[in-house]
Amino acid sequence: VAYLVIFHILFVLFVWTYWKSVFTLPVQPGKKFHMSYADQERYENEERPEVQRQILAEIARKLPVYTRTGNGGIRFCDRCQLIKPDRCHHCSVCAMCVLKMDHHCPWVNNCIGFSNYKFFLLFLAYSLLYCLYIAATVFKYFIKYWTGELTNGRSKFHILFLLFVAIMFFVSLMFLFGYHCWLVSRNRSTLEAFSAPVFQNGPDKNGFNLGFVKNLQQVFGEEKKLWLLPIASSQGDGQFFPMRALSEARNPLLTNEEQWEEDGIHEEPQDSGEASSLAIERET
Repeated sequence: VAYLVIFHILFVLFVWTYWKSVFTLPVQPGKKFHMSYADQERYENEERPEVQRQILAEIARKLPVYTRTGNGGIRFCDRCQLIKPDRCHHCSVCAMCVLKMDHHCPWVNNCIGFSNYKFFLLFLAYSLLYCLYIAATVFKYFIKYWTGELTNGRSKFHILFLLFVAIMFFVSLMFLFGYHCWLVSRNRSTLEAFSAPVFQNGPDKNGFNLGFVKNLQQVFGEEKKLWLLPIASSQGDGQFFPMRALSEARNPLLTNEEQWEEDGIHEEPQDSGEASSLAIERET
């Protein structure tokens, strides 16, 4: 009876987390990140790249955007016509920008991002436990097969097939789940592991690393009793994330801006190139 109870609990959790991973839609950036029609027309009619950079910097001035492109410009999606929030990327399969995009998973036919990353991790965890439990309960019958205690030929085939499939999936899931556990411990996405986010001082693969405990809380929330349940508990709204680079780069910048205001320094840029550079530096 105990074996059946554990089996059904793991099966329910497996199906529940899989369902949440499949049917939880990825979240797009809010309206404040979308360009207005006037800004969009002004941006598209401008042919000079430096002026386009200045236009994007002006639009992003009041947005919580701190990461940049490789050349230091504002991250902009020309297909969705929006300023990309930090850790947001465009998914070509979903044809949309996804908040904190990790990857597009063909196994769940969905884009894994801020809205369902916790569900995806729990799906991997419960799938791993489910395969391990099946392999462990079938293993004793596998021993009986080798010792000749099983006489039914059909049962031999079923036991061999079930054990082989359970072990095969367990090994593959173990590597995948272990990799994502490593990503969570360092507060990175799969995309950020391959290409480090760019801040004011350049690329920093640990820019969002807040420490092991806080990194876990970013994904699973502060309520530990909800960590193992497929219930949304991730911190934030997916459009802004606390970062280590922010405390190191933004605070001195804010200090300098406050000092400029106290000293009454209000200098105008001499040309559009300098204006673009100043705007982008102030937004970093």
